[in-house]
Amino acid sequence: MDYSSEHEPILERNYVSFWEKLSNPKYAPHRYIVLVVLCLINLGNYYIYDNPAALETEITRDLVISTSQYTTLYSLYSWPNVILGLFGGYLLDKVIGLRIGTIIFSLFVCFGQLVFALGAFLNTFWVMQLGRFIFGLGGENLSVAVNAYAVSWYKGSELNMAFGLMMSISRLGSTVNFKTMVHIYNFFEKYYTGYKCLGLTLLFAVSFCIFSLIMGLLMAYFDKRAERILKKEPPKAGEEMKFQDVFHFGLDFWMVSFICVLYYITIFPFIGLGTVFFLRKYGVSEDSADSINSSVYTISAIVSPILGILIDKVGRCISFVFAGTAVTLLGHGLLAFSFVNPWVGIVCLGFGYSTIACALWPLIPDIVPEFRLGTAYGVVQCVQNLGLALANMAAGHIVDSRGFLALQCFFIISLVVCLILIIFLFLSNFNKGGILNISAKKRAAMTEAKRIAEEQNLRREEIEGYSAEPPALAGQDESVRRRYLSKIGTQDPSNLEEARAIREQISGPSN
Repeated sequence: MDYSSEHEPILERNYVSFWEKLSNPKYAPHRYIVLVVLCLINLGNYYIYDNPAALETEITRDLVISTSQYTTLYSLYSWPNVILGLFGGYLLDKVIGLRIGTIIFSLFVCFGQLVFALGAFLNTFWVMQLGRFIFGLGGENLSVAVNAYAVSWYKGSELNMAFGLMMSISRLGSTVNFKTMVHIYNFFEKYYTGYKCLGLTLLFAVSFCIFSLIMGLLMAYFDKRAERILKKEPPKAGEEMKFQDVFHFGLDFWMVSFICVLYYITIFPFIGLGTVFFLRKYGVSEDSADSINSSVYTISAIVSPILGILIDKVGRCISFVFAGTAVTLLGHGLLAFSFVNPWVGIVCLGFGYSTIACALWPLIPDIVPEFRLGTAYGVVQCVQNLGLALANMAAGHIVDSRGFLALQCFFIISLVVCLILIIFLFLSNFNKGGILNISAKKRAAMTEAKRIAEEQNLRREEIEGYSAEPPALAGQDESVRRRYLSKIGTQDPSNLEEARAIREQISGPSN
C-alpha cells in the first residue's frame, strides 16, 4: 500500500509555516506582535502626562510661577474629560470609527505636547495651559480606544494578559519620564538657559508622542488586515452613553464612584507635587526625588499583574479595596508625620495604588447590569476627572498658603472618609447578599448556576416555542428589550431563573 499518497494531503493541510504564524491574525505569534504594538500606542501618552511633575522645580523657577499656577497644568488635562468621558465610546463607535479615532486622538496628544513646549520656549504660560488642555482632549479617549482594540483582539485569559501587559508598559512610560526628563534638561542647559532650555526639553518629549502615533497607524493597518482575513466585524469601544441610565444606578454604584475619587485624589496630585516635597523635607537630590516619586508607577508596573491574579484566585474585592486604602493611609501618615526613610512610605503608596487598580474597578460589573456598563464606566470617569481637576487646584492653593504638611493632612482626611465609605459599601452590599465581597470559589459556583439557568431557560423556550417578550421587541437589541421590561415593571424571565439558581447555590433550595 502506498502510504505516502494516502497521508500527504493531511500533512500538507495541517502544516503551518513559521512565517504563516507570524503573519496570520488567527495564530498566537501574530497576536503577540500586535499586542506589543498595542501596548506602545499609549507609551507617549503616559510619558508626557507627568512631564510637569518631573520638571516641577524647573517649571516654577524658569517661568516664575506659583504652585497654584503649576497645578493648573494637571487640572486643565482633567477638565475636558469631565464631559468627554461620557461620549468617548460614542465618538469612536458612531462618528469617527476606532481606527481613525485612535489616529485622531494620537494627533491631539502630539499637538498638545507641541503647544505645551512652544509655550515654555516663548515664556508664555497661558499657551502651556492651552497645550495641556488640548492634550486632555486626546489622552483619555486614546486609552479608551486602546482598550477597545484589546477587547476586539483578545478573549478569555488572553484578555487578562493583554490588560496586565498594557498597564505595565503604560506605567513604564511614566517611570521613564521621571528618570530621563531632568537629564535631558541638563543636557540642553549646556547650550540654552531658563525657559528656552525648558521648551527644548519638552519639545524632545514630542518624539515619544510621534513614536506612539506611528504605532497607532501600524495598529490600524493590522486591524484592517485582520478584518479582511478573518472576515470579522470592525472593533467597537462599547455601548454608547444613554443619559436615562444614570437614574437607574443604585447607592452602591455611587459609593464606588466616590471611593474612586477620594482615593485617586490622594495619589495623582501627590505625584504631581511629590518631587518638590521630597526635596524640601528629606533634602535629597533632584534625581533621587524623581526616583522616589516615580516609584509608585514602577511598583504598579511590577506588582499589578501579580495582585490581579491573586485577587482572581481569592475574591473578596471589598476587603482588598479596604486593605489597599489602609496601606495608602499608612504611607501618607509616615510621609507626613515622621522622618522614616521616604522609600517606606512610597512603597506603601505603590502597593496600595496597585491593589485599588486591581480590586476596585471589577466591582462595577457586579453592581450595574451589563447593558448599562458603558454608561457606568463613562460616569465614573467623569466623576473621577472632576475630582482630580478640583483636587489639583486645591493642592496647589494648600501648598502655597499652608505648606506640604497641610496637603498631607488633606490626603489623610480624604483616605479616612474613603475607608468609612468602604465600610458603608460593605454593609449595604451585605444586606443585598454580599456579592461584591464573595470568595472566588463561590463566585465560580454562581457563574455556573447562571450558565445552567440560561441553558434551562433557553431549553424551555425552545420546547414551548414561545417567547415571553412583547412581539414588538422580537429581534431587537438585548439592551432595548431589558429597558422595556424594566420600564413596565416586568422582570426578565432569565433573571428570575438566574436569581433562583444563585440563591440555591449559596443558601440551599428554599422550601
